Amino acid sequence: NIGESERDKLVIATKIVGYFPKSLVAAARRKDRGDKLPDCRLDEASVKEACHASLKRLRTDRVDLMQIHWPDRYIPSFGQMQFDHSQIRDDAIPIEETASALRDLIDEGKIRYIGISNESTLGVCEWVKATEKLGIRDKLVSIQNSYSLLDRRFDSELAEACSYYGIGLLPWSVLAGGLLSGKYQTTNVDDDNAGDDAGDDAGDYDSRRYIRASSKSRFYAFPTYMSRWSPSSASQYTLDAVDEYANIAHEAGMTPAELAIAFVRTRRFVSDNGSVIIGATTMEQLKENLKPFLEENPDGEELKFLDDDILEAIDSVHMKCRDPSCKL
Repeated sequence: NIGESERDKLVIATKIVGYFPKSLVAAARRKDRGDKLPDCRLDEASVKEACHASLKRLRTDRVDLMQIHWPDRYIPSFGQMQFDHSQIRDDAIPIEETASALRDLIDEGKIRYIGISNESTLGVCEWVKATEKLGIRDKLVSIQNSYSLLDRRFDSELAEACSYYGIGLLPWSVLAGGLLSGKYQTTNVDDDNAGDDAGDDAGDYDSRRYIRASSKSRFYAFPTYMSRWSPSSASQYTLDAVDEYANIAHEAGMTPAELAIAFVRTRRFVSDNGSVIIGATTMEQLKENLKPFLEENPDGEELKFLDDDILEAIDSVHMKCRDPSCKL
């Protein structure tokens, strides 16, 4: 178990899955699973069951941030951009019922704050309305949506609504599943002089700066996973944009991963009251991902990662084909 003194130093966040018929996730919450897989829903009973199962698995008495992974109602998600009226369901659980269950868990001391994920502007406003009615508006603090150089849909009305209501973005897949790290890149990066010590295996990369993909890397081990970002199935527009962003990073003396993470950190809806979700499988990757969070280098010099020229170059690539990895 996590000792009480150590627990107080941690901020633990987890999620409750939204609408998901016949789900192994819902089945895992129960000792007696039976033969029939239950549905994941966001009704009162399911929310409380999910919370209690999380507390047991995490071996703690409270969750600091309980997030709704995606809504119970239909919305376009995970790269989809077009609302399909035929997908609307009449049995969607009202947001107020979900929020009411979370309020009960807050009153019981089992969760501290609420986050939403993969939500729309309408969803944000409905969550604000529901939590205001229930007296827990101050507990709704975050939204976790996709945001990266390849998916900037949050920039518009979602940014406005979340800024107005003080809800911070916790962007997921800031490296587009690793595609923006540059490690899968096979086309030439503009590099007139990769360095005398780049080595024979450097290919189009400066081996001193780029972490290369291995056979265990996500899109090599699971080539169909996150197909919109997988180098074997991503659109040519996506791959072209990745190449251009890698060139910008190289000219700025950064790795592609550092550029991608630093860019997300420049967004006010992240820097004001959000944060950046990073992921790494090696210590080398972790150090690279953390570098854009440093205020100074080891010599004590102030670090300014993205100046106006770099941001303008990024926007120029973005405007050629906005959100290229998304689909209708």
